[in-house]
Amino acid sequence: MTVDRIIFGRPLRSVAFDAAVSGLVALFAVAGGVAQPGGWKATGVGIVMALVLLFRRTHPTAVAAVVAALALTQVIVGWGPLGYDVGVLIALYSVVKYADRLRDGVLAGVVAAAGVVLAALQVRGPAAWWASAIYFGLVTGAVWLMGLNVRTRRLYVLSLEERASTLEREREAEARAAVAEERTRIARELHDVVAHSMAVMIVQADGVRFTIDRDPATAREAAKVVADTGRQALEEMRRLVGVLREPSRPEPAAVPDAPGGELSAEPAHRRPALVELPHLLDRFRAAGLRVSCAATGAAVPLPPGLELTVYRVVQESLTNALKHAGVGASVELSLDWSADAVVVRAVDDGRGRPVVRPAPSGGHGLVGMRERVGVYDGSLTAGSALAGGWRVEARLPLPSAPGAEEGKAA
Repeated sequence: MTVDRIIFGRPLRSVAFDAAVSGLVALFAVAGGVAQPGGWKATGVGIVMALVLLFRRTHPTAVAAVVAALALTQVIVGWGPLGYDVGVLIALYSVVKYADRLRDGVLAGVVAAAGVVLAALQVRGPAAWWASAIYFGLVTGAVWLMGLNVRTRRLYVLSLEERASTLEREREAEARAAVAEERTRIARELHDVVAHSMAVMIVQADGVRFTIDRDPATAREAAKVVADTGRQALEEMRRLVGVLREPSRPEPAAVPDAPGGELSAEPAHRRPALVELPHLLDRFRAAGLRVSCAATGAAVPLPPGLELTVYRVVQESLTNALKHAGVGASVELSLDWSADAVVVRAVDDGRGRPVVRPAPSGGHGLVGMRERVGVYDGSLTAGSALAGGWRVEARLPLPSAPGAEEGKAA
């Protein structure tokens, strides 16, 4: 990594270059010495001109005015064009390139044109004055046009940098908004899960109260349901509080998807379950995806919140495939069950055709999946597949069975 050194509030490279330019002008002034018209007085004017050029980037208009005044003094005393007058061209170039307004560059060009005529009138030699004026004019005009060209390119690059910076800020703001919206959605769904669990606990507790004397076995079973449901509700409440407390984390690589549409059309307070997965796959097949689904291992009952997360990951993975791989793409969906985790994997071949309308989504794409998986301490990987297409894989740890936890506690 390269680090630009700063001196006098400016990059060291720029300061060194300006010092070299000023030194060159001063060298021309000293080289003339006694031989040039005006002698050492002219040399003094040239050195002042060289020192002024040190500030040509930061104060281009003021530098151009001072250099023009020095050149006018040189013409008034009748010294004629001298070697250090190259500083006039440097000042002209600088004001055209660095001035805040192009008007200053145009005014400097007009003053330079008048100076060309005055300098040509003082040239001594066999050639007519107008020949010298044409020569000086061509050189001055070329310098002015070169400064204008560099100014245009410089402003264009600055506009591109500003546009890129603005787009980056907007992208970060959109990512933060998407994360905040998705976390609110997750919190609402987890709240519904907890409320449902509490309702089950109340019903079962009422059942225990009415059956504890008449049917102790049934009462014990109901009490076990209350305990198990309470543990799940407590765990979901912990995750809900974590969602609400944890600050939003924008993901640069995520692209928010617009919610809505028939593929994700679900009532606002309805919680999908894994038993509805075949219906979800049928909807994506009707939309144009060729979806194949396979499951390995023995499926186990999941807590409602974790079951909802698995469903949403499948939904967002297929939506992502439809949006980016296109209609007609093949998607291999698999659910791998093990003793400690369930792995959801969706791999498309990327060989579809573009969709006619934007693919709807139930959330915010990779942002939503990453947030949901993170709530349950899982991991999500997404990227290009080796054979082409896109691969999404989410690993979600399974909670320990209540019986096992009780055994450990004992």
